[in-house]
Amino acid sequence: MTTDEPPKGMVAIRFPGNATLLLRYGPLTLLTDPNFLHGGHFAHLGYGLVSRRLADPALPLSEIPRRPDAVILSHLHGDHWDRVARHHLDHRVPVLTTPHAARWLRHAHRFPRAVGLSAWHGRELVTEGARVRVTAVPGSHARGPLRLLLPPVMGSVVEFGPAGGGVDLRMYISGDTLPIESLGEITDRHPDIHLAVLHPGGTRLPGGFLVTMDDRLGNDLIELLDPPLVLPIHYEEYTVMKSPLSDFLAEAGRRGFASRVVHCPRGGMIHAGPGARVEPVPGTFPAPPESERTPRYRPGR
Repeated sequence: MTTDEPPKGMVAIRFPGNATLLLRYGPLTLLTDPNFLHGGHFAHLGYGLVSRRLADPALPLSEIPRRPDAVILSHLHGDHWDRVARHHLDHRVPVLTTPHAARWLRHAHRFPRAVGLSAWHGRELVTEGARVRVTAVPGSHARGPLRLLLPPVMGSVVEFGPAGGGVDLRMYISGDTLPIESLGEITDRHPDIHLAVLHPGGTRLPGGFLVTMDDRLGNDLIELLDPPLVLPIHYEEYTVMKSPLSDFLAEAGRRGFASRVVHCPRGGMIHAGPGARVEPVPGTFPAPPESERTPRYRPGR
């Protein structure tokens, strides 16, 4: 068994960097927010704004499948869907994204199987006895009038389980959202989230406008959703990100959330599930200090 093939009932989560995750569950493979620009290259954020990537992706493009079973795209920004990804991916791949992004992908980028999902709508993938359901949930890139200038954002609840029924892992992926009131409905509809993947990098636009969660807001969302496990991604990758991972971890410690934080550095892989359980994959990253070890199991909230 290779490290890319998780044990039965578990999901392999590989973190190449930024908001990109490579997810494998049985025969199914998904890719989130594909961003493979090299360090020093610029991502386009719209209205003439650009941001420079600070490091290369932690995985070579040769290890990224050209035709995963689906891509989950939270929104259409150059640090989540870039020109390298567009050229690498097979244009027949289904892309599950916002209605706004789906229109652009179908007509401008020639990805005819892009599907726009409104909040609380989803799609299922079923292959060889394995099932993955992706449900779009609310998100907002900004508050107030600035929201009208930025692309619509969705979060996702991704459920992995056997085709015959049941859920091995229920994962929430925040996307580039700020905490908004409607996020509270996520746990009303999906009360048993096992793992929350958050974007706490503190992206700021010129003028100091905050358009993604920083350390404080990321922990506010933990408090709102109360997940047993939390995986932070989307930090320290671009010049516009102003909130380092260390600030998020320190704030989590002050609020009593440190034991929930899953440590997976860029290039690392964890196996998640069944339920609120994670374990590092040997050889993909060094063990963290004893005081910061990833919890193997958390039996509830």
